[in-house]
Amino acid sequence: MKDMIGEKVSHDRPIPLADGVYWVGYNDAGGGFSCNPYLIVDGDETVLIDGGSRPDFSTVMRKILQAGVSPGSISHLVYHHYDPDLCGSLPNLEEMIGRADLKVISKGENNPFISHYGCRSELHCIDKMALQLVLKSGRRVRFIPTPYAHAAGSFMTYDEKTGILFSSDLFGSLSHCSGWQLFMEVDRRCHACNQAVPSDCKMVCQTVGSSCPFFGIVQFHRQVMPSNAALRFALAAVQVLNPRIIASQHGSILCKREDIAKTIQILINLEDVGIDGVLLEMARA
Repeated sequence: MKDMIGEKVSHDRPIPLADGVYWVGYNDAGGGFSCNPYLIVDGDETVLIDGGSRPDFSTVMRKILQAGVSPGSISHLVYHHYDPDLCGSLPNLEEMIGRADLKVISKGENNPFISHYGCRSELHCIDKMALQLVLKSGRRVRFIPTPYAHAAGSFMTYDEKTGILFSSDLFGSLSHCSGWQLFMEVDRRCHACNQAVPSDCKMVCQTVGSSCPFFGIVQFHRQVMPSNAALRFALAAVQVLNPRIIASQHGSILCKREDIAKTIQILINLEDVGIDGVLLEMARA
């Protein structure tokens, strides 16, 4: 994967992040952000994470097939929350997979909403699974609750074998603000920058000569996360894990530890997230 950073890659095919882990997503230019379903392939078991919207089902399924994965080998569907950009294709996936033993995994707070997509498979709650999924090979995939980091039942998925954290909406970005790259690229000079992320995406950083790479990330979290406290609670959980790679559901993949650390530093210092931003603006008026 490191060889792909900074190089032109085809987003029209599945892209490996590690042995047996693939990005099978798409860039929704009209919608303003990318959508990033992921595959974990482990022997005869495959886990599909955040399978995507109904309109993009054919794109995701084509990439699954291009990765050499038979739909019938998909044993688990993981949904980090219940929005249609994640869950809309659920009935299509069930029909294509065709397994009576298919397990749909989310958090209890999410499952009543996920059932309204017409889900026929058994819905499993991560709390009743001891916050983990152990595959036949012994590979352990952990689930980390991040309550109200978008929704009450939000959580992240951590693959212990590869050190990849599938972070759901956390670390997402508004792609139309700063342009979309599958693998986030940050100039080394940005790591030493102590300036606030600009409020205007058209502003050009005088140091690196381009727009701030963190602008879209900051704007996304201000809009999507409900409060400073919810965001900081989730970021603290990421710091404890110290993942090798962060694969978000929207935006770019972070695959350098220094970029991960800088992004966390910027986000954890925000004071105007969600309702806190509204109240701050009202106090200033």
